[in-house]
Amino acid sequence: MSITRRLAIALPGLALPNLALPSLARAQSRPIRVVVPFAAGGAADSATRSIMPRIAERLGQTIIVENRTGAGGSVGGGEVARSAPDGNTLLMDASSHIVNPSLLRGLPFDYATAFTPISLVCTFPQVLAVKADLPARNLAEFIALARRQPLNIGTQGNATAGHLGLAQLNRAAGIETTHVPYRGGADAARDLAAGTLDGCFITMLSAGPIVDGGRARFIAVSAAARVPLRPDVPTFAELGTPGIELSEWVAMFAPAGTPAAPIAALHAALADTLAEAPVQARLAQLAAVPVGSSPAEFARFVTQGRIAMAELVRVANISIE
Repeated sequence: MSITRRLAIALPGLALPNLALPSLARAQSRPIRVVVPFAAGGAADSATRSIMPRIAERLGQTIIVENRTGAGGSVGGGEVARSAPDGNTLLMDASSHIVNPSLLRGLPFDYATAFTPISLVCTFPQVLAVKADLPARNLAEFIALARRQPLNIGTQGNATAGHLGLAQLNRAAGIETTHVPYRGGADAARDLAAGTLDGCFITMLSAGPIVDGGRARFIAVSAAARVPLRPDVPTFAELGTPGIELSEWVAMFAPAGTPAAPIAALHAALADTLAEAPVQARLAQLAAVPVGSSPAEFARFVTQGRIAMAELVRVANISIE
């Protein structure tokens, strides 16, 4: 069953940007529905809820955020793909958006043609965390343990950056861990805290609270450099396993066919929001890096990423269990 969580953001009735007024004024009586295809509390959900209040103020419209989970984000994605292309329904998707086409069979929509890219919002480096009593204090000990016994490692779902990062680690280290997909990083972190998982490959946002509570430990982060929020967590490259630098990302899409004017208005509101110091501070607390690319830049990013992820899935022999 899909988990749905709504957030209605009341508006102070600010004026629309001039660019948005002709195309969105007719829809002012309708709220903008933002679908997050992952569970509440995870990276996509937290980033979305950090920025939407200010976007709502800038657009002068109510925004409702809904979590529609399942099938690596394709349940929520499909719901937006079937929505009217009028600027009133948006998708805040993650990196599974460019991986699902290579892993999921029988999708009722085509990721390459069903959406209009608006902007890459932010990125989240992935981190390997293990349960508190796992007899592995560092990456070398984790790899050695994985060679001696089976380890169950959770991620925020099939086709996510955590799933791909775990596959990269298995391949680079010559180990075989068991992938346990969840509907979001928060769900995986709860089982890690309970000790039913040996480890997780998820965002620092999801793993941070249980690490701070002493119920798990960070091993390494999948980034080119250490994350300022957690400067004590080394990168995989520092620990002798280079090439594991996958980050989860969160991005805004609209249904294909959405007119240019609402796309431009939404992008402008997002870009201005990401430029605000308080918003940047909130994202930094989530260990997220704001981006705010243009629709054209993001469209190229998605196209190139889909090709690169298809190759990674092939080379690493990644499949959905």
